[in-house]
Amino acid sequence: MTIYPALRKLGPIAAGIAIFVQAGLAAAGPATPAAPVHPPMSGAAQHPPIAPQPQEREGKVTVDPAAKFTHFRVGNKNVKAIYLEGSVVWVGTSGGVVRYDTKDDSFKLFDARNGLLSNGMFYVGRLKGMLAVGTYGGGLSLLDEKTGQWKNYNIPDGLGDAFVYDVITATNGDIWIATWSGVNRIRGGNLDDRSKWDLYTVENTKGGVPNDWIYGLAEGKNGDIWLATEGGMARFANNKWENWNHAKGLGAPYAKVKDAIAFKNDPGKQSTHHAKQKQEMGLQNVDVAYNPNYVVSLEVDKQGTVWAGTWGGGLARFDGKRWTNYTTLEGLPGNHIFMLHVDNTGKLWIGTNNGLTSYVPETGKFAKAMTTADGLFANNVFAMGSSAKGDLWVGSFGGVAHLRSGQK
Repeated sequence: MTIYPALRKLGPIAAGIAIFVQAGLAAAGPATPAAPVHPPMSGAAQHPPIAPQPQEREGKVTVDPAAKFTHFRVGNKNVKAIYLEGSVVWVGTSGGVVRYDTKDDSFKLFDARNGLLSNGMFYVGRLKGMLAVGTYGGGLSLLDEKTGQWKNYNIPDGLGDAFVYDVITATNGDIWIATWSGVNRIRGGNLDDRSKWDLYTVENTKGGVPNDWIYGLAEGKNGDIWLATEGGMARFANNKWENWNHAKGLGAPYAKVKDAIAFKNDPGKQSTHHAKQKQEMGLQNVDVAYNPNYVVSLEVDKQGTVWAGTWGGGLARFDGKRWTNYTTLEGLPGNHIFMLHVDNTGKLWIGTNNGLTSYVPETGKFAKAMTTADGLFANNVFAMGSSAKGDLWVGSFGGVAHLRSGQK
């Protein structure tokens, strides 16, 4: 990784340090992301531009551990996943996945040039003891860290689709994989036994899965499996499906959020898929980025409460009986909820189009939002990881901010 001095101070934190880490990706100035599920980030605070620099695929960086925050730049790429384990931080971007070791500040970039089938990352985590990535069009890949070789699973192996958004291993050992053509369950976690692969879709569940585009997975109480889809939320419990959409209380109504929609570009004008969704909801006359059925983030907290982040309809909370919706009127910094994360203490973090906040259960309200003025790389927050000592790693379009414990 190549490091470049900050071009200017960011916000009021004079003690902060902005370090640009190339990570083998183009270090171009800020631009709007082109991922189909997110609109351009026009109007969102971005990082100051820097000139393009030569690419590097592995090496070391120099970081000031006393700084309040450090910025790692990934160029004209979106940071979609961050996974922490011990001293190692894995950063999944739209240009590959980077392994960064905080012990010696070494890094290595993995992409299509060394075994992956796609450079676009949606998921990074552990699966059967191996580093696993869910990719944009390249299926699911597992890394043998001893040999540096990737093992790829794709449609011929049973995968519902080559676009993999999320992966979880349930308490009973089953592996669930969220794709854009339904959700896979691999019974007993036996990935190499094709007979153990199930695929659940709208068609074969008779509408139990409300939409085949699955964006998130989480295990709830009693081993229940929750799905975040483009058609609402679904729960698989006792071999039965149940689902919720806006008509059943999910997401804030348009009348409540219409004055606080950040993005004016309408996904319904960009694809027939999204146009059909709007028609089904009676939203033909809404020409901004709003669809409360479109759930793009999901988390279940330590109390078993289900949280769903919607596309313009705010944050939805399910207590087992009903949904409660939170928007900017209740203190959220934005109504597009891109990311949800529960840290080691049980705190729920919410990444929005306009900063990062956390839920305060004692008051039922949200903490003051963190923005670029507090050390974020940009105000759009798509990914997050947290360490045991309380450090935060926050991913945005263009880079990652490392916010050290006690400095937030």
